[in-house]
Amino acid sequence: MGIAGGWASFYLCADKIVQAQIIMKRLIFIFCSYLLSANVFIANASDGKTSGGELKQQQTGSGLPEWQNTTSSHEISFSGHENRMSENSVNNLEKPDEPENPERPEDLARMMNFARAISGLSLGGYGEAAYTRNFYSDQWQRYSNAESHKDAKSHGRFDLPHVVFLVGYDFGKGWTFSSEIEFEHGGTESAVEIEAEEMGEYESEIERGGEVALEQFWIQKSFGRAFNIRMGHIIIPVGLTNQYHMPTEFFTVYRPEGENTIFPCTWHETGISLWGRTKNWRYEAQFLPGLDADRFGSEGFISGGAGSPYEFKIANAYAGAFRLDNYSLKGLRIGLSGYYGHSFSNSLTKNVRYKDYKGAVTIGSVDFHYSGNNIIARGHFDWGHLNDSEEITRFNKSLQSGSPSPKTPVASDAVATGIEAGYNLFAHIGKRDNRKLYLFGRYEYYDSMAKVEPGISDYGWCGKHRMAAGINYFPIREIVIKAEYSKRFYKSRYNDEPSVSFGVAYAGFFTR
Repeated sequence: MGIAGGWASFYLCADKIVQAQIIMKRLIFIFCSYLLSANVFIANASDGKTSGGELKQQQTGSGLPEWQNTTSSHEISFSGHENRMSENSVNNLEKPDEPENPERPEDLARMMNFARAISGLSLGGYGEAAYTRNFYSDQWQRYSNAESHKDAKSHGRFDLPHVVFLVGYDFGKGWTFSSEIEFEHGGTESAVEIEAEEMGEYESEIERGGEVALEQFWIQKSFGRAFNIRMGHIIIPVGLTNQYHMPTEFFTVYRPEGENTIFPCTWHETGISLWGRTKNWRYEAQFLPGLDADRFGSEGFISGGAGSPYEFKIANAYAGAFRLDNYSLKGLRIGLSGYYGHSFSNSLTKNVRYKDYKGAVTIGSVDFHYSGNNIIARGHFDWGHLNDSEEITRFNKSLQSGSPSPKTPVASDAVATGIEAGYNLFAHIGKRDNRKLYLFGRYEYYDSMAKVEPGISDYGWCGKHRMAAGINYFPIREIVIKAEYSKRFYKSRYNDEPSVSFGVAYAGFFTR
């Protein structure tokens, strides 16, 4: 009885080993098929990889942009394969004495279809971590009472300006999907607790300040290189920084201040976009909801008017945006972009006194990017105009205290201009791999109150010159380590603001 029981136990153990071998063999085969088909790698975002069929340009040695179309021509037939694979797996476990040969044609086709489905998935993102030491006062009265804050102590800050995760998918036949979720300044954290010494009352606490936003969420149909339709939550490509906002696309630790101050940045709205590429030109035209004049203000001009503090986006008024880029000259891209739309009626608060005012917003921008001879140079000039700024100022100041409006004077015109250039020092010290070390300098000027209507207060501190110099070290193309010294220069009655900043950032795709 003991011998028989021992042989029975040995037989059951061997049977389990055979089952485990069959399962392991199938898993290894699926994994190898996936590696061969999906071609997993970390792709540099600057190489032009954009999920969902986006054709993103990069200057090459020939001077022509390198285009990469991720839209696959084959149809991915994924539905049903998971179920069949699950059923076969169960059957194999029930019948270990009849193992299925994973090398049979039908099994190979099934696994390859699964691998193709996985290969349509795009994962990626970008992020920044930064530290700054500011050698000026951080008090809010430092402009209105500048003299008393002249010799203020320095203060330091750690920050996660932007952390973005991307998920995209290529469905085949020209249909693609992409989404990005963005955590600004570390996201948000809140908690509710009972205070023992306050009669057991519930108290809500904010443990971390920041923002979480859905930056992109769109479906696209590509009819070819020259014509694509994108529908959903999209980036508004007005200005240099909105179109090229990843941390590997500018030298400074933080995004360029001018465009980041007077315009929404990164500017994203729900709408429809038509875009395409023809020879040396790329075009894009968009239909969008208008901005919300309630949230215009002194320091930010119209930047607060994008998005919505409500659970929906007000769309009583509409807008349009466009962008046109040219790549005819070797190593050079020149871009022109603009925006026009009404803003005054995009408010939940109605007042018949202002029913005839439109609050038209007009933006014009020109920018360029040059790459060649170990030099990278970028520049932009932006101008914005707001009609009815006096009426908008008066209306915003009349809103209730709980309103999201800043209730500050709004200018009729704003301007931002900047230029930066960097030189790769490793080109002269024998570094022939992908490592690069750029020594850069940047100058910019911006004024969110460049011109005001009669009766509107003009805050002189809104006009700023800024100079920065530093280094960018790229150990690989997707990662950059930054160090920078910068200084803001104001009119004589205000104190200048020097800073030292350090940062590390990445931008890339993890699948292809």
